[in-house]
Amino acid sequence: EYFINVTSIKINGKALPIDASILTVDQTGFGGTKISTAEPYTVLESSIYKLFVQFFVNEASAFNLTVTEAVEPFGVCYSAGDLTETRVGPAVPTVDLVMHSEEVFWRIFGGNSMVRIEKGGVDVWCLGFVDGGIRRRTAVVIGGHQMEDNVVQFDLDSNRFGFTSSLLLQGAKCANLNFNNLTNPIN
Repeated sequence: EYFINVTSIKINGKALPIDASILTVDQTGFGGTKISTAEPYTVLESSIYKLFVQFFVNEASAFNLTVTEAVEPFGVCYSAGDLTETRVGPAVPTVDLVMHSEEVFWRIFGGNSMVRIEKGGVDVWCLGFVDGGIRRRTAVVIGGHQMEDNVVQFDLDSNRFGFTSSLLLQGAKCANLNFNNLTNPIN
């Protein structure tokens, strides 16, 4: 688990009106954003989650998407037949995690923001972000699904964090990485 400096969250370029103080770790250790492979999906503190869902659903309506019955643990799902597939996953609004400046952001496309559920006659894509409740110790915990097919690098000596957007943009996946040649890890 590593803390990173997320200063705002945007859906399709529109900033959520989040109380910025919740994105910073306070003197009691509450707040902030961390990356955790222990969480399968990104967990958001309730006030952030409610705004996130509201903005996402509103932006998704421009894609002619209508919310259908949700499948737990997710709160928002869409019929799979209504979504168009692209090389970066289903065509849905983008999610940007803005870092220390507006020009530095981690863009999350449909392949990482949505989760396909096919079971018992149900075939839906669900928003892969979950409500973590109120007064969470950490306001945002970025989960494993959102990190899939992204290169994430931690420079612990320099206290720096680097990331790519989805490798799917280049037609690659993490499975294509060659760690024997770290100067050019993508085959």
